[in-house]
Amino acid sequence: MSAAPKRIHLSDYAPPEWLIDNVALTFDLHPQHTEVSARLQVRRNPACMKEGGNALPPLRLDGEALELVDVRIGEEERPLDARAHVVRDDALIITRPPAERFTLHTRVRINPAANTQLSGLYMSNGIYCTQCEAEGFRRITYWPDRPDVLSRFTVRIQADEKEVPVLLSNGNPVESGRMDDGRHYAVWQDPYPKPSYLFALVAGRLEALKDTFTTADGRTVDLAIWVEPGKAARARFALESLKKAMRWDEERFGRVYDLDVFNIVAVPDFNMGAMENKGLNIFNDRYILADENTATDRDYENIEAIIAHEYFHNWTGNRITCRDWFQLCLKEGLTVFRDQEFTSDVRSRAVKRIEDVRLLRSLQFPEDAGPLAHPVRPSSFGAIDNLYTVTVYEKGAEIVRMMHTLLGEAAFRKGMDVYFERFDGQAVTVEDFIAALSEGGGRDLSAFMRWYEQAGTPHVTMRRSHDDEGRLTLHLVQNNPKAQEAKPEKALPQPIPLRLALFDKEGKRLPLRPVGEGARHVTGAAGDILLLDSTALEITFDDVPRDAVVSLNRGFSAPIRLESDLDRDTLLFLLKHDDDAFNRWEAGQTLAVSAILDHLRGKTDDALSLIDAMAEALLPDLPRLANADPAFLAEIMKFPGVQDLAVHVGRDVDPEALHLSREAVMAHFARRLGESLPELFSQLAVTEPYAPTPEQCGRRAAQAVMLALFVQADAARGAALAMEVFRTARNMTETALALDALNLTQTPQRDEALAEFRERFGHEPLLLDKWLAWHARWTGEGCAARLWALTEDEAFTWRNPNRVRSLFGVFGMANPVRFHAADGSGYALLARAVRKVDALNPQTAARLAQAFGNWRVMEPQRRKKAEETLKGLAEDDALSADVRDIVERALSG
Repeated sequence: MSAAPKRIHLSDYAPPEWLIDNVALTFDLHPQHTEVSARLQVRRNPACMKEGGNALPPLRLDGEALELVDVRIGEEERPLDARAHVVRDDALIITRPPAERFTLHTRVRINPAANTQLSGLYMSNGIYCTQCEAEGFRRITYWPDRPDVLSRFTVRIQADEKEVPVLLSNGNPVESGRMDDGRHYAVWQDPYPKPSYLFALVAGRLEALKDTFTTADGRTVDLAIWVEPGKAARARFALESLKKAMRWDEERFGRVYDLDVFNIVAVPDFNMGAMENKGLNIFNDRYILADENTATDRDYENIEAIIAHEYFHNWTGNRITCRDWFQLCLKEGLTVFRDQEFTSDVRSRAVKRIEDVRLLRSLQFPEDAGPLAHPVRPSSFGAIDNLYTVTVYEKGAEIVRMMHTLLGEAAFRKGMDVYFERFDGQAVTVEDFIAALSEGGGRDLSAFMRWYEQAGTPHVTMRRSHDDEGRLTLHLVQNNPKAQEAKPEKALPQPIPLRLALFDKEGKRLPLRPVGEGARHVTGAAGDILLLDSTALEITFDDVPRDAVVSLNRGFSAPIRLESDLDRDTLLFLLKHDDDAFNRWEAGQTLAVSAILDHLRGKTDDALSLIDAMAEALLPDLPRLANADPAFLAEIMKFPGVQDLAVHVGRDVDPEALHLSREAVMAHFARRLGESLPELFSQLAVTEPYAPTPEQCGRRAAQAVMLALFVQADAARGAALAMEVFRTARNMTETALALDALNLTQTPQRDEALAEFRERFGHEPLLLDKWLAWHARWTGEGCAARLWALTEDEAFTWRNPNRVRSLFGVFGMANPVRFHAADGSGYALLARAVRKVDALNPQTAARLAQAFGNWRVMEPQRRKKAEETLKGLAEDDALSADVRDIVERALSG
């Protein structure tokens, strides 16, 4: 039986004994036996040298799946004495280094064509490609594969010119030419020191869409997006998004691009969405390729956001990188915050905030409450690949956002400037980041380390009291149940900035006049803020009418679960009048949750009465929103999903019962809106030629919600309208919104439309992913059996992560009704898929297995089935260390 990976602890961190200042790599490419030669300039790390100590410690170089051909030492390249080194399955160890500075030469042989893990150097549709984050470089050559060893890379690539005409690596191109026997070469130099996880190489038959960008300091940068032949035209939007992101980073953060070229390559086989390798970003092609016939509005928005995210890493991740992998949130959380701000600036800030919070509540809050919960910066981990989670990324971004909220934009920018200037070219920690923000921002932010070090979602309760002298007191209490459960003695109150406003009964803002606790009240660019930084806080405001309405945690200023004493009428008031778009949406979500849970508990009359009131509050404003802000209209009409509802239930969750109550409440809401649904659908129609602009995207998004609600209200009429839209669609967004609506039904039209989609678009891999995902999201009976049958379809392959994620990843993470089926069929299906994928690609298999993260909150029958399935996986001798890490944590957590 394979063992779970040995846990690595942050407390055991020690700086590297040896550093590598410069490395020269030569790749002689061949599908089955590529040879990699490395020339390493090695020196002792001064930080590890003890005064008076003469003994040189061994030099350990990590290696995996490498065939060592040769190892030599010194400038003269003399063979290394066999007694001076040891070769193991996982390392080359120089047991007797010759000096405090020396040159080491190695030559290894690897097999890219056989590399199904897609980690290290592998082949994708005949293209050589690398993925080195987190620990893939050790599958290319022997190296101290850790992020705090920063080196300058020179890379020479040699290959058959006819078969492999394009040769790309990090940095700037410095030389190229032809060799004997039809081969050619290219040499690339990266002038900036970087860790090995940022190394990249791509070579093969590719074509480029090219442009230039003039930086703020007047330099011309050559841009290129490389794709498979015949697809360059579909990279135009991605290229425009790149230029938009480059300009935004100059204007918002003062960050100017620093190389002569910027290359992006799109490949069909990739474990991640994209990778920020210095000067050579590698993308999953689903986040590059787009035209109106193959991509939806959501695809365009994702391309724009992910292009920006990877580009922003140039400074937050590349120029300043992580000291160790425990600091992963330092680059990812910060860069997610930056890409969220970019999207907010170029599209709709309110809608972007709602989308981000919906993701938090559907995925991160359940993770925080389940057995796979971990701090944003954990104290230990088993498999580093399993740490790429919504907690590290999305919750990490929320922590940065709270500090931004507290400081305000100007002070935050000053803090970021200190961070960039102080740590450029270094590998640093979260503490370094917070110290820089504190110094530049002029406020001590050290207490925010508690957010990084404690797992769990804080719960905040708000209660109000009002005296006869017109004073309103807010009583706030915070508690983190997960942190209390894990280590009660170390569960400390977290700093929670809560944006606040008061309204009179006419909906006008009231001035805030705090009494006493002024230090906890901040007025700045972000508005009025209460800082809850202790277990409890009472704060009083003067001259407040008794009927004043409180709006708290505006813009979701803190990632908390807020419970308040606001009654139904107050929430309906906020739904109609709050001038904070997020809190207007939030009031509707709170009311919808209440109605669905009432229905679940048998209080049907209360539930439907509440929905009637919501419809009455919204109906008058719908035509205006359809014209003025259709993207927000789309959001305010959506109901919370089953995953979000399950968090509110807490224990003994029955996802199918939740789903049925949700559908019943939505159907009543839709019937209450009546003919306004088809009328709004027509009003929102886009008659202009297709463009992925925010305005057009908003109108189509609102149409999608109206059509889905119409299907809920009247399945027959709704399915007929959806089928008409499907047949007359002028672009892929219209096709998809029709199929989204049909997929909510069990009508013949659904099966007919899916079959027709398969027939029309079966030649396009990215559209086959959508086709598989529709099947995976369907909540009808027999879903699990149908999904396994689809693995026999010629469209499906176990070797492509996109196919696997579209079918089984979507099923596990986005179809709680069928994944958590009472008979255990969903658990059995996913476990079967995990075993199949694990034999080829452990990283992808481990991500599938994370769907088991919330099994303990299910009702007893489902808990029993899930536990049996997990124990069956744990007993599998062939299970990889990555998957075993997930399974054992899920069982023990």
